[in-house]
Formats: sequence, C-alpha cells, structure tokens
Amino acid sequence: MIFKAVGDGRPYPDHGVETTRDWAAVAPRQVRLDELVTTKSELDLRHLLAEDSTFYGDLFAHVVSWRGVLYLEDGLHRALRAALQQRLHVHARVLELDLDGTVLSAG
Repeated sequence: MIFKAVGDGRPYPDHGVETTRDWAAVAPRQVRLDELVTTKSELDLRHLLAEDSTFYGDLFAHVVSWRGVLYLEDGLHRALRAALQQRLHVHARVLELDLDGTVLSAG
C-alpha cells in the first residue's frame, strides 16, 4: 500500500494556514509515503499526468500533523508521482497542530 490510509475530508480543526505565503513559513522535510493519510479519495488523472502539474503553486506537498497522524492536505499528485517513481519519501511542509487546532510549530 502506498499510503497509511485513504481519507475523504479533513478530520482536523481549521488551522488558518491557507495561502502559499502562509505555507512558505513552514520548512520542508522528507515524509514517508506510508505514514500519510490522504484527505482526498479521488484525483483527476489529467492533473497527475500534466507536464506542468508541479509548476504552479508550492513545490512541496502540504501535510498536517494532528493527534499523531500525518494528513496529506495538498500535493496528492506529487505523492503519487513519487510512488510511481518507486520513491518512499516526498518532500513536504509539515504543520503541527494542537488538539484544538492551534498551530504548535511550522516544520
């Protein structure tokens, strides 16, 4: 299995980190694909296979760490590309949340 689980939606509280500028404050690091729970259960294959799918927006996937679980909030296409290339890790910005959704640390 590529991911720890396939979810459908964000089970964690709203954290308020929305824009690319907000996420840029979170330092990227490597995350194992098999530790991620997706927040999307479907992906448009045209988006995955598009040549410029990683050109626009952030270069790194966005992951939220809440209650000991790593949720892949944005970057499913990047994670799947990494898996198709037989890589075990993806570079991601990991936002750590407290139980109530307060941002503990950005990276």
